[in-house]
Amino acid sequence: MEEITSSFKVVVSEIDESLSFHKYQSVRHIIKDISLRKCEAVAKDYPNDIVISADTVVVIDKQIIGKPKDSNDAYCILRKLSGRKHYVYTAYTIKRGHKVMQNIVKSTVYFHKLSDEFILAYIASGSPMDKAGAYGFQDYHDFPLVKKVVGSVTNVIGFPTDEIKLDLQKFINFD
Repeated sequence: MEEITSSFKVVVSEIDESLSFHKYQSVRHIIKDISLRKCEAVAKDYPNDIVISADTVVVIDKQIIGKPKDSNDAYCILRKLSGRKHYVYTAYTIKRGHKVMQNIVKSTVYFHKLSDEFILAYIASGSPMDKAGAYGFQDYHDFPLVKKVVGSVTNVIGFPTDEIKLDLQKFINFD
């Protein structure tokens, strides 16, 4: 957010994200729904402010990979991503009052082949446990997982700043 504005407040929404996962819904529909519910949950306490929310998921083999449940789950996820390509989707919502704008950014990520030792060390660092896909692109210096990104790098981090900045300008100018 600091790349977009210096005046902001981070407020965590307390929604149950699992309610949106339905096997017949598309990834895009699911994350747009979660992002909107996050935004609405926060916006009710800030009715005159612009509220921005986002939700990010990793998708491989048409399967949504959320945050790992535990270390074993993180290991299985990282094993699955190792040496392969996957997709990162982020849906974001911009809201003020009754006015709402939503968008989705998709990036393609190519992983290095990861050894078991590397994966176990990464899990031991604790970093993968709170991230979709069990990894953080921002961990690159200590744990180089990603070989290449096609699309928005900030999307892979979880907040596509360039796209949000453009849509925020449109949102403000449309009033």
